Amino acid sequence: MIFLCSKAVYYGTFCGRNARGKRDDESGIILNMRSWFRAFTLIEVLVVVAIVALLAAILLPVFAQARESARQSVCTQHMRQVGQALWMYLQDYDEHLPDRRDLKRALGYRPWTTWPPSDPRCGWAAVVLEPYVRHVAVWSCPSVTGSVMGEVVQVKQVFAPDRFTRYWMWRFDRIDVPTPVDNFWGKTPEQALADLRANPSPFYGRPESLAEVELMVDPYFPRTIATVSPELRGKSVHRGGRNRLFLDGHVKWLRDIRTE
Repeated sequence: MIFLCSKAVYYGTFCGRNARGKRDDESGIILNMRSWFRAFTLIEVLVVVAIVALLAAILLPVFAQARESARQSVCTQHMRQVGQALWMYLQDYDEHLPDRRDLKRALGYRPWTTWPPSDPRCGWAAVVLEPYVRHVAVWSCPSVTGSVMGEVVQVKQVFAPDRFTRYWMWRFDRIDVPTPVDNFWGKTPEQALADLRANPSPFYGRPESLAEVELMVDPYFPRTIATVSPELRGKSVHRGGRNRLFLDGHVKWLRDIRTE
């Protein structure tokens, strides 16, 4: 490159020799190169940080929601497997539902004094249906596993070393003799439906078919019930509702404004 000394001026020096003995064109090149590698100003750094924080605030909830949707889908598959296992059991046992109140008692019946007023945990079911459900992970929703709610005694029931359940079965929640009308111990599905229809309740309504009879559900603690422990009040496995397995084998989401 040819520099014209009479025309070119580099950063306040004329062509020729500067005070350090370098040619002025060489000093200009060095200064020009340094300008390409100058440090960011504080304002520029703050702008970048603000943009990153804004993107994180927008995207993180989206990623969390997608992750929870995936867990809810896995929970649905778990419940369907339990429903299929129960119907295989019915085929093997003359169309009668299990009656293992003895096992429910042996596993420890309602070792708490707060809500719920009965014991809907289903450790007994995991034992009875083990020949049809080989994977113990089926008995826990991935959203509750590892959470605080997943470790409370009202939810987690150990039925063997390192084996436990975290779902609820309200229709097998008591060990009274004779069998309560709203419990299904030893009944056929048709008899269970008939008993609920003959004894309607605000809790389960007056179902018209097996497709309206709840069999298993995610645990939840409504904020509107005074006897719920303060640390659990309003808690649920999934945000704003829960999965429910029905006696005909299908699973459906239920929204519940009483939970977070």
